[in-house]
Amino acid sequence: MAEIELNVLTGQCLKRRIDDIDVVRREVRAWQEYRNNKNAKVNWQFTTEDARIKLSRLYPTLEG
Repeated sequence: MAEIELNVLTGQCLKRRIDDIDVVRREVRAWQEYRNNKNAKVNWQFTTEDARIKLSRLYPTLEG
């Protein structure tokens, strides 16, 4: 979910060059408050089992 939120942040807030870190911090803080108050949801398109099958190469299981 972190990757999804970072992608949304980039698209909605940081899609331009900002050369002042204080401006970045203010904008990200305002965006974060907006997202938290909106109670944004993620609409998962597959089950956990499907994800484990499709992403098995990224998340190998340890056998031992």
